Amino acid sequence: GSNVLRMSSGIQIKPKTAVQKSKTSSPLPCSPEPAIKLQPKPSDKLNPKTINPFSVHSRPPSTFAAIYAKGGIPCRLVHGSVKHRLQWECLPQTVPFDPLLVTLAEGLRETKHPYTFVSKEGFKELLMVEDAAEKTIPLLPRLVPVLKATLAHSDDEVFGRGLDALVQLSAVVGPSLNDHLKHLLTNLSRRLMEKKFREKVTVVLQKLEQHGGKVS
Repeated sequence: GSNVLRMSSGIQIKPKTAVQKSKTSSPLPCSPEPAIKLQPKPSDKLNPKTINPFSVHSRPPSTFAAIYAKGGIPCRLVHGSVKHRLQWECLPQTVPFDPLLVTLAEGLRETKHPYTFVSKEGFKELLMVEDAAEKTIPLLPRLVPVLKATLAHSDDEVFGRGLDALVQLSAVVGPSLNDHLKHLLTNLSRRLMEKKFREKVTVVLQKLEQHGGKVS
């Protein structure tokens, strides 16, 4: 029987080893790393603890990417058949806004999946909790510079996320944002001159005026 397993080149076909077989089974969530590293599955990319932002093939990680990779963002991306959604480890209304809301705002400048979705949706869902206004207003001095950098970004999608976040923030904090608008209007007016963003920026300015009242 062993002669059948030998090829003319003299190479013997060996049965699968235990290590090879283990590649077909998923590791336990909290099991220690095996001695031989297995190739990551595509689904591993959705788990923040398996993303390595310090890979030699990538640039130094951003603040958001580093925090996300360490499991510091209390929500994760869940793929749905129609659309993606976030699954929170605890109820959003129980999560401290400081510093999570600022961290999610910084994540709006990300350009890679899943950071783009997690930061945008996480920022939106935090602002939807019942007492979001009183939790957010004290953070405005830190949030506005982050949004200003987002609105100054050269990537069109990043800029678009910044616009959406600004409208969401304005709807929550209302006139409290008025004193900070001067830091944001320069970047908005610059994009207002671009035909592809003219209509959207105009709508955003109208929303800021609506939420900010006569003073705005």
